Amino acid sequence: MPKASSVVTLDQDAIISGIEIAAPIERVFRALTDSDQLMRWFTDASCPVKFWQMDVRLGGRYSYATEKSSIVVNGVSEFKCHGEIIEIDPPRLLVYTWIGNWHLDPEKKTVVRWELAPIASGTHVKVTHSGLAQDPEARKDYSGGWPGVVEKLQQFAETGRA
Repeated sequence: MPKASSVVTLDQDAIISGIEIAAPIERVFRALTDSDQLMRWFTDASCPVKFWQMDVRLGGRYSYATEKSSIVVNGVSEFKCHGEIIEIDPPRLLVYTWIGNWHLDPEKKTVVRWELAPIASGTHVKVTHSGLAQDPEARKDYSGGWPGVVEKLQQFAETGRA
């Protein structure tokens, strides 16, 4: 199973992670947008998700929260995130604002952009998280975190298991 790639942009504003998934683009998009599926794969034993809610439409809102974790970022161990879908073109594009309570400024909006492209072996997934130039700790956390997220997406989309 190929590992995810991850780079930080030269301006230190964005993390870009990518992976190839041996599953149809529609299945991968559904895994990114269906609340029940997100609950199954967008989680981690060290930081279990309490809930995931996703209203998949332009202007729709999403939110998720975790149980108390042993992981601490900027003094936070119960992570909450929410935002609004600002671009959507199923099954190729999903873009939403990302407001995390563990950021230095917990009200600052960053942006997560999922780009999916069909390839011979399935789907190429690229996720770009931007707006991180002023938050080096969050940037460091995401540069390690997003590759793991896309690998979990890959496992779930290919096998149906988290």
